[in-house]
Amino acid sequence: MLAQIPAYRAGRPSPDESLKLSSNENPFAPLPGVVQEATAQLGRVNRYPDAGSAALYDALARHHDVAPDRLVAGTGSVAVLYTLLTAFCGPGDEVVMPWRSFEAYPIGVALTGATVVPVPLRPDATHDVEAMIAAVTPRTKVLLVCTPNNPTGPVVTSDQLTTLLDAVRSDVLVVVDEAYVEFVRHPAAASGPDELGRDNVVVLRTFSKAYGLAGLRVGYGIGAEPVIEAVRRASTPFGVTDVAQAAAVASLGETDALRDRVDAVVAERDRMVEALRSMGWDVPDAQGNFVWLPAGDRALDVAAACQPVSVRPFAGEGVRVTVGTAAANDRLLEALGL
Repeated sequence: MLAQIPAYRAGRPSPDESLKLSSNENPFAPLPGVVQEATAQLGRVNRYPDAGSAALYDALARHHDVAPDRLVAGTGSVAVLYTLLTAFCGPGDEVVMPWRSFEAYPIGVALTGATVVPVPLRPDATHDVEAMIAAVTPRTKVLLVCTPNNPTGPVVTSDQLTTLLDAVRSDVLVVVDEAYVEFVRHPAAASGPDELGRDNVVVLRTFSKAYGLAGLRVGYGIGAEPVIEAVRRASTPFGVTDVAQAAAVASLGETDALRDRVDAVVAERDRMVEALRSMGWDVPDAQGNFVWLPAGDRALDVAAACQPVSVRPFAGEGVRVTVGTAAANDRLLEALGL
């Protein structure tokens, strides 16, 4: 079975790290005080981390105004998702998802033996909510929603998410992946936490993007206690290190600095979208820290033309470009304007 599962391919590196716009990393260093708090844990790496993630859960519980028992952490939100799929899916089950979306989704589903049910995006690169509802069958165990959608950029609106949740059975787990939520500026965008009154909703969040902790791998899920308990039971013991937990807790306390950095990324994103559209690129609504170029069959050629700026091509579909520093973005725009 493993031979039939495609390997996840990370973004291509660049000789100049500032020109690596292929992995949706934050171009800024960690938030103030975060490195110090993380470093303080290095002197005890001979000890196992706190398996209960008590300090992290307490901080997240205050941040989201939920009980700690409704939280589960993992090595990135993708690890939480994979554990959830392992806990709830198996051979004969189906997982409905938008496509194109995050390429790790079908890999995680395939590892459980379940079947992927991909639902094509609309021409404007948004989720086709009606088609996703229609794709649900008695075999459906999980339905994935990615908002903003990676790699295309648009959000699912609040009305669309409510429509979807009202339509699907209550025993179908709806996973709302909000890895890029801090960058969203769409006034009608859905908010996963607003739907946590439903026992079949799980919201995924991460510290890898806006918080700039991609190298420490901290993500989490929020949901109903029975669902979260099942995911915790299936999780790898000691998965999130004390270094990562300390960095995440410290990051949650830096709200002003976080807002300033996210605003700077959003301003650059909007500048890139305007410039690319002026060049003739049909860029969809961008609500993450990246933009999508629907290059189709030219995707690999476009990516090659961007060198030494590294971008993320999806052969036959398009190119995803992370928002970097202003200088890196200028290099990218210059290359695409040729």
